[in-house]
Amino acid sequence: MANPIIVAIDGYSSCGKSTIAKALAKYAGYTYVDTGAMYRAIGLYTLRHNLTEPADIIAALPNIQVGFILVDGAQHVTLNGEDVESQIRTLEAGNCASRISQIKEVRAFLVAQQQRMGEAKGIVMDGRDIGTVVFPNAELKLFLTASPEVRAQRRYDELVEKGEKPDFAAVLADVNDRDYRDTHRAESPLRQADDAIVVDNSNLTREEQMKVIYDLFDRHQ
Repeated sequence: MANPIIVAIDGYSSCGKSTIAKALAKYAGYTYVDTGAMYRAIGLYTLRHNLTEPADIIAALPNIQVGFILVDGAQHVTLNGEDVESQIRTLEAGNCASRISQIKEVRAFLVAQQQRMGEAKGIVMDGRDIGTVVFPNAELKLFLTASPEVRAQRRYDELVEKGEKPDFAAVLADVNDRDYRDTHRAESPLRQADDAIVVDNSNLTREEQMKVIYDLFDRHQ
């Protein structure tokens, strides 16, 4: 791998960050890290243990181990050694992740892990504060966006595919609520890094957006 770089991908919920990051990592031969899954795993832990107070969540951090494994070629997140990939992909886990991510100590706990993962470079990492906090010196920073309605429709379709029966209005409200929490939290709010390249994929097909992403990556090699 010649001249490996760090690719930081930030953006709003349901913008396809993970899908894009996974595809780019495969294209580049890089390691992919889904930081949102890490927050979801801690959120799942708090749900299972009925932890709602920040002090209790902070006290539990030494008992939490978040990792990644490959299952049939796909990356799954683990919580204390248990594969929890399916359990963390619910609306409830996502909302919990958004709430606990506002806790400074939780963010510091995971940011330290994420920075260690990127020490050797050759990594694609997506989340909310990758280009601003985790890797402010990343060689390529992308900021993904799309209209709330488009993102809500994508999330709605995902839930239907999983056999759920969501209400579109509720999904749209959830998208807007998460946007507000992510952009207004005191700790590492979601924002576009000054040197990030904005990619609005509201009206792009998956093939069109990946061509844009691949071209940007190739220019930064």
